[in-house]
Amino acid sequence: MRVLVAGSRGLIGTALVSALREAGHEVRRLVRGSGEYTWDPPSGRIDEAALKDVDGVVNLCGTPLIGRWSAARKQMIADSRIEPTEVLAEAIAEHRIPVLLNASGVHYYGDGGDAERDETAPRGEGFLAHLCEAWEAATAPAARAGARVVYLRTGLVLSRRGGLLGPLKPLFKLGLGGRIGSGRQYQAWISEQDEVGAIRFLLEHESVAGPVNLTGPEPVTNAEFTKALGRALHRPAPWWAPAAALKLALGEAADELALSSVRAVPSVLRRAGYRFTHSTVDEAMAAAR
Repeated sequence: MRVLVAGSRGLIGTALVSALREAGHEVRRLVRGSGEYTWDPPSGRIDEAALKDVDGVVNLCGTPLIGRWSAARKQMIADSRIEPTEVLAEAIAEHRIPVLLNASGVHYYGDGGDAERDETAPRGEGFLAHLCEAWEAATAPAARAGARVVYLRTGLVLSRRGGLLGPLKPLFKLGLGGRIGSGRQYQAWISEQDEVGAIRFLLEHESVAGPVNLTGPEPVTNAEFTKALGRALHRPAPWWAPAAALKLALGEAADELALSSVRAVPSVLRRAGYRFTHSTVDEAMAAAR
């Protein structure tokens, strides 16, 4: 396939481009500034050569969520996702590109407590839930033009190269790891290998469209997640971060990123026949340590 990837400089994008090229696909990287193919989403400009004879587009654009959310920060987070998606969706419609895989997140479901959330679950509440809804809706021009559109509702990606585990591993190696708040909130995780493998799978399987949870088959509580990371690094994790302290430091972001419970399960992937490389959090942690 000839695949155009936007957001190729991030953790997932870098790994995806390498994996696609190793599998024999031709990959075009859509970047801002200098690069193979350039674009400028705020102005709606995109290199027409990037779109010629493309079989599929993967859009992974989005600024990181970590940090305190001011009104300006929220706007930046939204603009970095919705604006590029709108530009790409219009271009896909114009050029009749058959496939768009667009990033989204399991935050779509909001705080669901202990209840499992598959792809049929309704949108939850909160800034991130509404953001994911708008992000997915921005793909509408591509869908109206007949493209197969997939929403990649990704969980916490576990990678040895950084991401969530980047700042956590040094703390755990020093014996300073521990649960967050009560530790009872569920965390939907996925290994980097399965994140990339699932995206490749979805590019090639024409029967799958709509929302797809990119999560491991066994979501765990934060307490279980913490113990698994401690086991992988052969360190105890006896500490805990009080919810009140996190809220004081991060405000609304603490509630939605660290303290909310998202027990998302990959029902669509499993029905489609995807085989996970890492089926348990212990396997994923061992691969990422």
